[in-house]
Amino acid sequence: MSKSLARVRKAIEEIGLDAEILHPGQSRTAEDAAKACGCEIDQIVKSLIFQGESGQIYLFLTAGGNRLDAEKGASVAGEALLRADANTVRKVTGFAIGGVAPIGHLTAPRIFADPRLRDFGTVYAAAGTPDHVFSVAPGALFAACDATEAEFTQ
Repeated sequence: MSKSLARVRKAIEEIGLDAEILHPGQSRTAEDAAKACGCEIDQIVKSLIFQGESGQIYLFLTAGGNRLDAEKGASVAGEALLRADANTVRKVTGFAIGGVAPIGHLTAPRIFADPRLRDFGTVYAAAGTPDHVFSVAPGALFAACDATEAEFTQ
């Protein structure tokens, strides 16, 4: 088991989160992940990492079919944002791009969540690797990672 997957599993256990880790295989897109999980595209939680001008890291948990609107994202963060580079993502979260989980970070970023995810009983978020996810109720996920719900999508 990878260190990243083990860290997510440990976080799930420590939080007491009612979640199940699944291994649907590597998915490059939200569409691929939805097919592999047998769910709607918006049940896939995309983890988008941005860095503010201040250096602060932000994680936007977005429904799979939605796209982040740069102006709305900057507005909720309170500063201009740039997409964080792969090295920054790995250094801060401990995860590689494509496997960034909403929990189990080395350093917790500020997290915002797309309200669209609440439209489902279950969503699927990355579990630390590009080919593992965990299923969880969206409200429980938001509470577990201390996410602030906000409108930041197009």
